[in-house]
Amino acid sequence: MTQPVTAGVAEVVRQFAVAQRDRGWSVTVVCPPTGWLPERCRAAGVDVCAWPATRNPGPRVAGEVLRLRRILRRLDPDAVHLHSSKAGLAGRLAVRGRRPTVFQPHMWSFQVSPAAVAWERFAARWTHQLVCVSDDELEVGRAARIGTPAEVVCNGVDTERLRPADRVAARRRLGLPLDSPVAVCVGRLAPLKGQDQLLSAWPAVLAEVPDARLVLVGDGPMTEPWRAGHPVARHGSVVWWGHSDDVATHYAAADVVVLPSRAEGMALVPLEAMACGRSVVAFDVGGVRQSLAGGGAVLPAGDVPALAEALAGRLAYPVLADHEGRLGRRRAVDLFGADRAGDRVATLLEKLVTG
Repeated sequence: MTQPVTAGVAEVVRQFAVAQRDRGWSVTVVCPPTGWLPERCRAAGVDVCAWPATRNPGPRVAGEVLRLRRILRRLDPDAVHLHSSKAGLAGRLAVRGRRPTVFQPHMWSFQVSPAAVAWERFAARWTHQLVCVSDDELEVGRAARIGTPAEVVCNGVDTERLRPADRVAARRRLGLPLDSPVAVCVGRLAPLKGQDQLLSAWPAVLAEVPDARLVLVGDGPMTEPWRAGHPVARHGSVVWWGHSDDVATHYAAADVVVLPSRAEGMALVPLEAMACGRSVVAFDVGGVRQSLAGGGAVLPAGDVPALAEALAGRLAYPVLADHEGRLGRRRAVDLFGADRAGDRVATLLEKLVTG
């Protein structure tokens, strides 16, 4: 079950569902009918059940819980796997521990809304297995006194589909300057993802690398406010690309990929960029250190001057960025393949069901 039907959580759900179908399991993804997730699951031969649900908690939760109860009575699953905070809320209220229940936060809700910690402690009684996507995420949960049996299963990416590609060809395809240094940021344009911090750093980058380009890939609620209100937003060096179904080409076009997030569980963007052989510059939020190692720069969270310095250094000296990209590619292949994550989750579910 998931409420997000686009971006990272949806991709993890799709990976697990396809992997379990390939094992011969009967798998149903329960999610809202919008976004790309339902279509891609059906195309892969995975059943989908529509569950209209809003992103945030509120008065509609009661109805969402009732709909889930009806769905569960009809499907009669051996286990349920709840992804992210909204499905974690509605799903555990619907199931109440009567079926083996796995909860995967993909970043704790109380990292955004501190009051939610009381709910998470309460709902732990209805959670048979907690799956955290990074050591950081598990540590945050334990610090909040959530004692559910837990395993860390790092996110994974398809390192066969995502692999190094020709930078010049990618820039031609996207219409980007062939000779200018390019930084790419992929993600929903929202406060948590921190693109405003990246925009604040960008003038200092331009002071060192005047011909640099910044490509913002994604859309979201802050697109227009940031475009209208940020001093550098209308500068010709900033490309507001919007949504893309071909982020691999954007990674290929980049000299460096940026993750300016304020919080994460373990973001897919650094792993995808590493698989594509690109250096990553990221703030030290959940899962970043565990992801990167030598594949880029890990900076103190929110340190905008450090972000500018790290970006400018790699854009001005691409040999450094390319070296980090090669290290990152090896690390992604060795540690973060999607098959590895799918196998571990399947093993956990089998243990729950068979007792």
